[in-house]
Amino acid sequence: MSTTGWIIVGLAIVIVAVVGMIAAARAASSRRRAHLQDRFGPEYDRTVGETGSRGVAEDELADRERRHSELELKPLPEASRTRYLEEWQGVQQRFVDDPENAATQAEQLVRRVMSDRGYPADQGRSASADAVSVDHPDVVERYRQGCAALDARSDGDESRTENLRAAMVDFRTVFESLLEPDRDLADVR
Repeated sequence: MSTTGWIIVGLAIVIVAVVGMIAAARAASSRRRAHLQDRFGPEYDRTVGETGSRGVAEDELADRERRHSELELKPLPEASRTRYLEEWQGVQQRFVDDPENAATQAEQLVRRVMSDRGYPADQGRSASADAVSVDHPDVVERYRQGCAALDARSDGDESRTENLRAAMVDFRTVFESLLEPDRDLADVR
């Protein structure tokens, strides 16, 4: 075979190798995307919308998974779950007389449950939400909404009370989700 023939064969091999690497990279990216969409559900879409970039969002979600794997999560003992449920009942009862304080206590109770479970509840709301989003992607937005409703300023007492009521409902959803025994952690007990 002539030199030109060998050059053509060499180029063809290089082209096939490059096309193969591109195909493999796309397949890996597609698997990663499918994994993150499956794992994070609505949180995937929220993060993509917030960042404005699918790639940036996927990097952020993958980083959350990495940080999450470093946490020492644990299920709540039954006695703690019962105690927390009783505390929640008290918070709900206080809402009638003092909605502002009750809603604040509800968020604090949710954060205590997060902390007892092993989530980083002392690093701010955003870090807490990010960590919880890995295991509870369907309710983490409710935590964010509850915090926003709690922080929202309003024009009058009636709209403020409605914001606080919404915060309580959102926090209750997150609270109940955090109290549920995790299937993955069940063998830790």
